[in-house]
Amino acid sequence: MHIVIVHNTKIPVLKYGGIERVIWYLGKALAKKGHHISFLVPQGSYSSFANIIVFNPEKSFNEQIPDSADVLHFSMLPGENIKKPYIFTMHGNVNDATLLDINTIFVSKNHAARFGSTSFVYNGMDWDDYGKPDLTNQRNRFHFLGDAAWRVKNVKGAIQSVLLTKKEELMVLGGNRLNFRMGFRFTTGRRIHFYGMVGGAEKNHLLNQSKGLVFPVRWHEPFGIALTESLYFGCPVFGTPYGSLPEIIPSDVGFLSDSATELSKAIEDSESYSRTRCHEYARDVFNAEKMAEAYVQKYEKVMNGEQLNMRPPQLLSIQNEKFLSWH
Repeated sequence: MHIVIVHNTKIPVLKYGGIERVIWYLGKALAKKGHHISFLVPQGSYSSFANIIVFNPEKSFNEQIPDSADVLHFSMLPGENIKKPYIFTMHGNVNDATLLDINTIFVSKNHAARFGSTSFVYNGMDWDDYGKPDLTNQRNRFHFLGDAAWRVKNVKGAIQSVLLTKKEELMVLGGNRLNFRMGFRFTTGRRIHFYGMVGGAEKNHLLNQSKGLVFPVRWHEPFGIALTESLYFGCPVFGTPYGSLPEIIPSDVGFLSDSATELSKAIEDSESYSRTRCHEYARDVFNAEKMAEAYVQKYEKVMNGEQLNMRPPQLLSIQNEKFLSWH
């Protein structure tokens, strides 16, 4: 089938870009399965396995969709009535009563349930891009992975949890010691090390040196690519019990609590978790091939005239507090 994947930023992405990484791996896995893939994306994008259609913002999507397309896959709402069969993957959160598209797919079971839906597909990575981790090496530090300036990611809580331990150290991947983006912030402490925004081989190398991911988010995480990337490198996860985390992090690969004190105790016991178990779990469950197979089933449904939800998904409970509990 001819699948057109639509996104509003350039691909491929070199550093942060979680959505871009997901659709890249999806397209690649679908192409390996024999499907014809096109990306409708901004100028400057390129791909060795897919056709690039340069998006023209002055034209509608319908005007830019090739006649040969069987199904369209949007990562943002198109804002117009699409004439071809299509799906929309919701990657983030909204906190209002917006009605989403009838063909919305979420990225975890919890993510879907919060919108009254059962339609979801887990994000999957092409683990060949990450190389084979060393699961027997000496590791001396933990890590935080995410945009540290985004307060719901709670890098302050990650730092707090590590500093409550006797001697553990933390690598902050995605932030700087001196930060002006959220007002003036300067982090002291010789046990906290900052690496800025990292990607590719540099990020993989740092993850392969880590004893575990500290991820005390203060929102309902839709999925959390940082979780599966870290697990792939044998890193157990120490986070909060919000959003997808209880679903994705069973007790044999991590520990969840909204208490810095409890997380710090679990962090000090990180060696009790099996690196091999963490790695194999991520490799086998959250891979691009499984993601592609699941999406093909969704594509076939809409191509057959079916809708993915009984009614347009809508957030069931609006969150009044700015941040979920952390103490």
